[in-house]
Amino acid sequence: MKARQTPDFQSDLHEAEPNVESVFCLHYGRVVKLIARIIRDPSVAEELAVEVFLRLNLSICTEDRAITGWCTKTAVHLALDEIRRRYRRERLAKFLVRLGLQPSPEDLYVSQGQREKVIQTLAKLKRRDAELLTLRSEGMSYEEVASLLSIKPASIGKLISRAQLAFRKEYLKRHGTTD
Repeated sequence: MKARQTPDFQSDLHEAEPNVESVFCLHYGRVVKLIARIIRDPSVAEELAVEVFLRLNLSICTEDRAITGWCTKTAVHLALDEIRRRYRRERLAKFLVRLGLQPSPEDLYVSQGQREKVIQTLAKLKRRDAELLTLRSEGMSYEEVASLLSIKPASIGKLISRAQLAFRKEYLKRHGTTD
């Protein structure tokens, strides 16, 4: 029987340069388990664990720090934030039900059907047109879209307009109406 090893909080980072990839490989499983124990949802725990390591990547500096302790603390904070977020969503949903503003199952079904139609239509467009429409729908400015797609900023407006027209034509061709 192996003796249980306790993590050495101080010796994790005594290397010259911390490597986020090696830290990820070393600690990911433990961080996921810790978050999953707190929030009781393994799939969300995996997403939050990735967030821990993204934050680690952004926060690494030259000072000596105990990565295990930092990851644990950050994982617990993210898990608790998720619990608070769920609680707020539940309270909001109850409030909306009392006001009669919560969407009905029929509304949700129609919404999902429309979303699927949009996805099917985007899949039939040229890649650049689909990228333009998707990025713009995410609230990006013309300059941001131009930069991401390596397009001249002066031509973005016209290209988006053409992409929208292509989308309308394809949507009508496939689904017959714009609902």
